[in-house]
Amino acid sequence: MSDALNMVKIAKKALEDKKAQNIKIIDIRQVTVIADYFLIADGANPNQVQAMVDHVEEALGKAGYECRQIEGYGAGGWVLMDYGDIIVHAFSSEDRLFYDLERIWRDGKLLEDGELE
Repeated sequence: MSDALNMVKIAKKALEDKKAQNIKIIDIRQVTVIADYFLIADGANPNQVQAMVDHVEEALGKAGYECRQIEGYGAGGWVLMDYGDIIVHAFSSEDRLFYDLERIWRDGKLLEDGELE
């Protein structure tokens, strides 16, 4: 398993632990060089979004992965976590609908759970 896929699995599990909704993983390797994968998830309110981000950062940190940059944490509407090979987008439900990253990155491949094995 690639390092990037291992990071995806850890981050996905951390998001699930905090009851993130509608978790999507998009393989963007054939679309751009900015990262290999996007993880997109939403929470019910800014506090849940921040808890999701905190838990992802903790889980990936314990596995030896350091976040390069976090943007938007204070507002809690859209938090971007840049881990180099993966980028985690944690949204409030309203902001996720507004920005619609899945549509913007539709040229990427949406991964199913079985593809993370």
